[in-house]
Amino acid sequence: MFRESPRAPTRDGVLRAAEKMAALLPPTPLLPVEINRVRVHAKAEVLQPIGAFKIRGAWHRLTELTPEERAAGVIAVSSGNHAQGVAWAARELGIDAAIVMPADASKVKLAATRALGAEVVIYDRAGGEDRDQIANALCEERGRVLVHAYADPWVIEGQGSMGIEIARQLGRDPSRIIVCCGGGGLTAGLALACPGSAIHPVEPEGWDDVRLSLERGEIVRVGPNPPRTICDAIQTPSTAPVNFAVLKERCEPGVAVSDDEVRAAQRFAFAKLRLVVEPGGAAALAAALAGKVPLDEGTVITLTGGNTDAEDFAAMLSATARLGCI
Repeated sequence: MFRESPRAPTRDGVLRAAEKMAALLPPTPLLPVEINRVRVHAKAEVLQPIGAFKIRGAWHRLTELTPEERAAGVIAVSSGNHAQGVAWAARELGIDAAIVMPADASKVKLAATRALGAEVVIYDRAGGEDRDQIANALCEERGRVLVHAYADPWVIEGQGSMGIEIARQLGRDPSRIIVCCGGGGLTAGLALACPGSAIHPVEPEGWDDVRLSLERGEIVRVGPNPPRTICDAIQTPSTAPVNFAVLKERCEPGVAVSDDEVRAAQRFAFAKLRLVVEPGGAAALAAALAGKVPLDEGTVITLTGGNTDAEDFAAMLSATARLGCI
């Protein structure tokens, strides 16, 4: 098991992270789009330098390290997008980074992480190897800081910078934000950033532990032998206490989406917004298109990542065309 920081994320921390991001990178577009005769907005985080929102949490976390921690380096665990975020931030800041990644991660994500200069440590997710155990052992061995993908207060604050950016672009807090949710780092960050907005977490079917946790009022892990999902970016076994402390106070009931609904959302984003969105990054859009969450003109839908293998994306377009999707 990973060891959580005793520090809790705060809205002041989110605001500080947002100022860092504003100084570092231009805001990603907030695009108008009509869904079921309602005009909403989509936040195109697929256009970040690493193709995903994870750059936000990684940058905030690594810029908060002490000089001694920077010199020692960092360890992270990721199926790809957090890996690239940490690798990008580490390269820019001159920090050594090693990323624990599953052997079955997307080829494009593995290649991109290595290209950014990070060391990649492979583990066998299908064979039951414990990624957190591997990461903790590396931290002990090398004396490094673990930058967890979602159970880290600085990472949560960094992801929440998206909400501050959205509010600035809209000129107000959105009425609701529909969020692609894995471990709950982005969902918790947005909840802190936009206290007046309804927050709707969306997960893949069979991996909807946050939905179940919200229903039961306690953290629930994904059950044994969960189904395969194309949403590798949000395929996490459970949320963590630091996230759930925020989620349980702020979130609307969670919803789950099927692989077919996600594929339809990917095709919709390509056809209507001219964007390539990976499966996990299209989950929120899938829920909106399927009518699983309410929509109004103040709604913002997160498109959280666009790192998908070209062959997989082409196959999705072909398959959804045969099904008569837009």
